[in-house]
Amino acid sequence: MNTNPGIIGKKLGNTQIYSADGNVQRVTVIEAGPITVISKRTKEKDGYVALVLGMGERKEKHTNKAQLEVAKKANQTPKRVVKELRCTEEFAAKFEVGGVMKIEEIFTAGQKIDAQGRTRGRGFTGVMRRWSFAGGVGSHGTHEYFRHGGSIGTNMTPGRTLPNIKMAGHYGDEVVSMQNLKVAQVIPEKHLLLIEGGIPGAKGSTVLLRHAVKTRARKAGR
Repeated sequence: MNTNPGIIGKKLGNTQIYSADGNVQRVTVIEAGPITVISKRTKEKDGYVALVLGMGERKEKHTNKAQLEVAKKANQTPKRVVKELRCTEEFAAKFEVGGVMKIEEIFTAGQKIDAQGRTRGRGFTGVMRRWSFAGGVGSHGTHEYFRHGGSIGTNMTPGRTLPNIKMAGHYGDEVVSMQNLKVAQVIPEKHLLLIEGGIPGAKGSTVLLRHAVKTRARKAGR
């Protein structure tokens, strides 16, 4: 279970900035705030440690009673997005229920992070789009078989289609993680994070950002 420090945010889109040496950096803009700590999970009561974070405002008439009670206990209004973030006891102790998480206290420019989001759903697609198949040949008598997947098994042995054969089907709408992305810039007054590269998800979708888990220290001279 990943318990590295992190925060939730909303993907605003992509843009580009100029670095100090004049090079262009393609970045993804994440709005990570204001993020409110709505509740806490403790080992004594729940068996694990976590922070329940809320982002955005939600009308009370669109909120169920359970969520309203949690918000009232924290002296907060109902939140549009509520996510639970597993963490260590040391990280959870830094925040009080009802407090606000500040991105400058969690991330710094140049830091490596992991980003997790849900990709855009693309509906039912064929094997060429879903699995990057090459398709059939366009000559030698090929007839209505240009975008098919080809053979999916044998006749006699085993006499059936084996599991996990790549076929047409539902594509996208799945959780994807991107590792070792670099924080290009932190803008605390606007609650913005600029991250080099792309992050899964459509504009306006919720993403989870954490400290990277697979960073390796560079050896001297490299």
